[in-house]
Amino acid sequence: MMNILNQRSSEIFRQIVDAYIMTGEPVGSRTLSKKIQIPLYPASVRNVMADLEESGLIYSPFTSAGRIPTDIGLRLFVDGMLEVGNLSKKERNNIEIQCKNTGQHMEDVLVKATSMLSGLSHCASVVMAPKKDRPLKHIEFVRLAPGRALVVMVSEGDDVENRVIDIPVGITPAALTQAANYINSKLLGHSFEQARAQIEQEINVQKAELDTLTQSIVAQGLAVWSGIDGNLDNISKESLIVRGQANLLDDLDAKQDLERVRVLFSDLERKKDLIELLGLAKNADGVRIFIGSENNLFSLSGSSVIAAPYMDEKNNLLGVIGVIGPTRLNYARIITMVDYTAKIIGKIL
Repeated sequence: MMNILNQRSSEIFRQIVDAYIMTGEPVGSRTLSKKIQIPLYPASVRNVMADLEESGLIYSPFTSAGRIPTDIGLRLFVDGMLEVGNLSKKERNNIEIQCKNTGQHMEDVLVKATSMLSGLSHCASVVMAPKKDRPLKHIEFVRLAPGRALVVMVSEGDDVENRVIDIPVGITPAALTQAANYINSKLLGHSFEQARAQIEQEINVQKAELDTLTQSIVAQGLAVWSGIDGNLDNISKESLIVRGQANLLDDLDAKQDLERVRVLFSDLERKKDLIELLGLAKNADGVRIFIGSENNLFSLSGSSVIAAPYMDEKNNLLGVIGVIGPTRLNYARIITMVDYTAKIIGKIL
């Protein structure tokens, strides 16, 4: 599509995109005629804008208003016209220091990096990490009150994680112990995935000597460790950390902006869909960008995602980190930010 743009239309299109990214407001022909370096009357600018609109690169959000870029236009700009800058030495040092200034656990590094990235970008930030990095070694269920129990999970390295779950009111302490003993017996000498597969098979073919209530506790225990609430068929292999949603409430000028963010918040709750979207960036060679309607998850909220995989020193994939915000993101700055943060996380881990 770059072939349809000559020097004049490229300059006008760039000014429209730059104005949209900076203010979010439509820009008109009179304003553009004063900004562009090529001397043109407003009427000539309007003719170029009409051609750009016919090509699907810009549109008018209101009657008799200026123009803003479409998702297709933003994609053309990002792929063909964007000049990605470099972070300053001070910014790079700041990112590295903040990521390193954490505890020894992977989750501490990822939480800090995600919070830092959301602060620098003034958007929401998300990181996806595989659960297999912390194999489950031992599990216990402790009854707290009728209908409530504590799940105590010990991973390799003796990290302890606790979760409170809902349980059937009639479940007995003996059934909780039986459920824990059953899971622990399958974990012995096996990975979590191997144990999960064996447990699922035995329950499905009714080989497990467990009553219905105890089976439900077993399923809940495995589901909690896998990062979701659900049955054995829906266990996710990745964990998800989202930070900085409140940043998306800044700079809201109209009711439609508030509605867009409300829809985005709802999208962020659909963690399974978000994990699938980030999964598309797993095998990317560097940063992957999803703009507006290009992805089904954020098409209604008009949001963009900039994500990059992070790897260890042997180039083994560890996960994905990214930024989520409106389509008028500062792509040049955030692309560099996400890319560098991904590299630093990989180096630390």
